[in-house]
Amino acid sequence: MKMKQDTLIVTAGRDPEANFGIVNPPVYHASTILYPTLDAVRTRNQPFTYGRRGTPTSAALQEAIAELEGGHRTLLTPSGLSAVTAALLAHLRTGDHLLMTDSVYEPSRQFCERVLKRYGVDVEYYDPCVGSGIAARIKSNTAVVFAESPGSVTFEIQDVPAIAEATHKAGAIMMLDNTWASPLYFKPFDHGVDVSIQAVTKYLCGHSDVMMGAITTTEAAWRDTLVSHGAIGFCAGPDDAYLVLRGIRTLSVRLARHMETGLVLARWLEKKPEVARVIHPALPSHPGHALWKRDFTGASGLFSIELKPASETALAAMLDGLELFGMGYSWGGFESLIIPQDPAKIRTATKWETQGPMLRLHAGLEDPDDLIADLEAGFVRLGACTE
Repeated sequence: MKMKQDTLIVTAGRDPEANFGIVNPPVYHASTILYPTLDAVRTRNQPFTYGRRGTPTSAALQEAIAELEGGHRTLLTPSGLSAVTAALLAHLRTGDHLLMTDSVYEPSRQFCERVLKRYGVDVEYYDPCVGSGIAARIKSNTAVVFAESPGSVTFEIQDVPAIAEATHKAGAIMMLDNTWASPLYFKPFDHGVDVSIQAVTKYLCGHSDVMMGAITTTEAAWRDTLVSHGAIGFCAGPDDAYLVLRGIRTLSVRLARHMETGLVLARWLEKKPEVARVIHPALPSHPGHALWKRDFTGASGLFSIELKPASETALAAMLDGLELFGMGYSWGGFESLIIPQDPAKIRTATKWETQGPMLRLHAGLEDPDDLIADLEAGFVRLGACTE
């Protein structure tokens, strides 16, 4: 039976018949797993062989994520960053060329600079808005083209199908960090992606209490990914897997609310005199809005704004007094967040310019009117310091 997405969110990865009728997959804590015979030891011909290689709990989550993303299979890692690093290590060798979007998540960039380059990988950053023009940047030794759409700070929407087409013509692998949209609002494998990465920490968990990543691949990219993942020794704890399985069941209703509230805030902020621009892909004012509308089925609650010039003292007055917006380096949970950002310092292929401070907001599940009131009071404090 081919199920619609909301039904799949509720049913994926569940097998009550295999668990005595229990609705949710149980939590299996395991390191040692016993083999019934010597032949089983020699052939490892059983579903689970060692705790690090997975248990029924992690298998249920992996199955659910693979179904939601539309990929072949999924592997879990201890964090979103480790999902990025494991995927890159699986498909890069010394002497290979990596094309990395200039808008990439900063810790992923640090891995490229501090680890991959040290092991002889040629890392080159490209304009996230390059689209089919990526073909001109691909070399004979290009092994991976990595996209993040939208970027998690500057929110450029990439033309993923065009980039994937050029990548595949060159015989390379297309990777995508799909955390912002989640599998609910962007289907990576329908757009030509070979390896999709999720920071499960964010929307799939949804409750700000789990660190986890996921790598989902096509069948062709699976074997190299599996071998490298196992050699590195990554695994995710069963209690965390259980929490993410629980979080996934409400993904659809949570993301709908995040999107709705995020758009309410973004539209309100566009009218504020203190705001120079709002950077939200679902707004018509966004340069990539047409691509977002073509490829995405929704938007999450994460976006950025640029304020008009203001001093550090004025910015502190605004942010320090907020009651509902916490300052923290994450997103995807039920709570609203706000954090200053300075992408200009890490861009190399493109130039990012702002006149005033840049803030990234995550719209949580609070009442939008209360969030607006909190921001309005913040703007009053900001103005009091600039008068």
